[in-house]
Amino acid sequence: MPASASPTSERVDDLGHEVLLPGTVRRVVSLVPSLTEAVAASSDGLLVGATDWCTYPQGLRVDRVGGTKNPAVGTVVDLEPDLVVANEEENRAVDLDELRAAGVAVWVTAPTSVPEALVSLRRMLGACGLDTPPWLREAERVWAPPYEGPRRHAVVPIWRRPWMAVGRDTFGGDVLARLGVDNVLAGDPERYPRIEIGELPPHDLVVLPDEPYAFTAEDGPESFAAPSALVSGRHLTWYGPSMVEARALLTEQLARQL
Repeated sequence: MPASASPTSERVDDLGHEVLLPGTVRRVVSLVPSLTEAVAASSDGLLVGATDWCTYPQGLRVDRVGGTKNPAVGTVVDLEPDLVVANEEENRAVDLDELRAAGVAVWVTAPTSVPEALVSLRRMLGACGLDTPPWLREAERVWAPPYEGPRRHAVVPIWRRPWMAVGRDTFGGDVLARLGVDNVLAGDPERYPRIEIGELPPHDLVVLPDEPYAFTAEDGPESFAAPSALVSGRHLTWYGPSMVEARALLTEQLARQL
């Protein structure tokens, strides 16, 4: 679904960086699993490289370029991408600066809420030369109705040894808020603070995603007095095609408490 293009175009990414793009983007490398899925689901053959952690869509066949925090910059450059898509939180500025210094166009996303993610995805895909795909229109429809119901107050751990949790200004925190679950650490100065379990604010739920730490029924709930809900980390924290099913799936998972 190529959009109309001029010989070159200059757009501004989520961080306000001016990105000079060729008239037609034919080769994209993604350094973020959710953006990999978004590009691959929107255009067959546009994506030529992705990180080792990019597992969706399943069976994706592209060159691998290392991790999100340690991409092989030389490998990325050798793929001659017209555009590299990245994320402020997932990727290191030093790697992105190195790519820019090598003459590679880099587009950085930085949404912290569901509405921001939907807009950010439209803009990122537009930078790739794509019109809005059907899955994104459906995600916008799915997330449009407001939540109306009782509210819970939760802690959302993302790691243990040491314990860390979701804090302020996160996409995952906003997803939960739109499902009736308020993050009790949303006012913390840190986005992902270390926590002491005995010093947590009052809460009636613990939300345990299966990534980045793979919490399970046997690993996590036993540490808390409040009931726990095991949820899909991909649906909680990825912004992309998974948003289409995330609202229904997470609602169901939150209702199943240990």
